[in-house]
Amino acid sequence: MVTTAPAKIVYSRPKSLSDLPTHYCPGCTHGTAHRLVAEVLDEMDLRERTIGVASVGCSVFVSQYFNCDFVEAPHGRAPAMATGVKRVLPNNIVFTYQGDGDLASIGMGEIMHLAGRGDNITVIFINNTTYGMTGGQMAPTTLPGQKTTSSPNGRDVEFHGYPIRMVEVLSELEGTAYAVRRSLHNPKHLRQAKKAIRLAFETQVRELGFSIVELLSTCPTNWGLSPNEARMWVETNMIPVFPLGDYKVSPALKRIKV
Repeated sequence: MVTTAPAKIVYSRPKSLSDLPTHYCPGCTHGTAHRLVAEVLDEMDLRERTIGVASVGCSVFVSQYFNCDFVEAPHGRAPAMATGVKRVLPNNIVFTYQGDGDLASIGMGEIMHLAGRGDNITVIFINNTTYGMTGGQMAPTTLPGQKTTSSPNGRDVEFHGYPIRMVEVLSELEGTAYAVRRSLHNPKHLRQAKKAIRLAFETQVRELGFSIVELLSTCPTNWGLSPNEARMWVETNMIPVFPLGDYKVSPALKRIKV
């Protein structure tokens, strides 16, 4: 009689994620970003004292997908709400989860002042160059020449202006302790993104100041591409405009191995 050893579980749902299917389109990397954040919260044992602030956009239901406390903010106001939560509950870990339309357009004032104050809050910033939830209109991060439902001939920089590189802008503020850009388009960059998210939460735990991780994300539906084509589009088109890298890292973080 041949016996086999019980299967070893090597991959399972993080405790910080709810056991619910998400509403995201096939190939969208919002769900991937959720998992990376959840894994970090588990590994750092932060879930029980974490409060997330949801933005308005494709991630408007994010509170249902994370297994930690969450509050919903009006469009663009997640940083302001997070500031209130952190000041009332300073010992809690507070993070916002925002898209490019929410953070870089209607929420531009809020994110700038959050970083300027240097509040110990972490921001997970999803950049897919479009207003995904409302039909694929041009966003502050839309690439030059990129066609959207509100720029059918492509973004004309002479008329519409240039895309805003938020991490570069925020890195110039004194209150910012950690500002980096990563991508979600392949396994190598997913590993790098998770390390960055870990350091962002380490920044908050060590009370070093404001931290933000920008994640280049896919939007196959509004880009009119297959999921695999969308991944390649990030590599070919997004990264040249939004270079990956560390734009500001507090010296206290450089000694941490993750």
